[in-house]
Amino acid sequence: QTQLVESGGGSVQAGGSLRLSCAASGYTYSIYCRAWFRQAPGKEREEVATLDGDGATTYGDSVKGRFTISRDNGENTLSLEMTSLKPEDTAMYYCAADSWCDLSSGLQSRDFAYWGQGTQVTVAS
Repeated sequence: QTQLVESGGGSVQAGGSLRLSCAASGYTYSIYCRAWFRQAPGKEREEVATLDGDGATTYGDSVKGRFTISRDNGENTLSLEMTSLKPEDTAMYYCAADSWCDLSSGLQSRDFAYWGQGTQVTVAS
């Protein structure tokens, strides 16, 4: 079993920055794909950014150029650097992981088996 724990959420003014972290523990050696999703009230959960085991990345159209996904050298901590934040970025942000993903396929939440509990990001206008 793989456990994921997010941290780093909070409230920020529009134009500000936040850095989210996701620590993985337990059975992690088979994890190939890690991602960030977000869900705003009344909306579906959407992919924010994904990083696969070969270092390839994808980003949601709304965050391209503003958000950066990365992992530490030990690969157990996934980060999401968020800059130029907008009120529409307000959501619960979730860390996700799975043993495989195809970045060309348009990833959805059903493609990931492991999830964290989420961390709230609120951007005030």
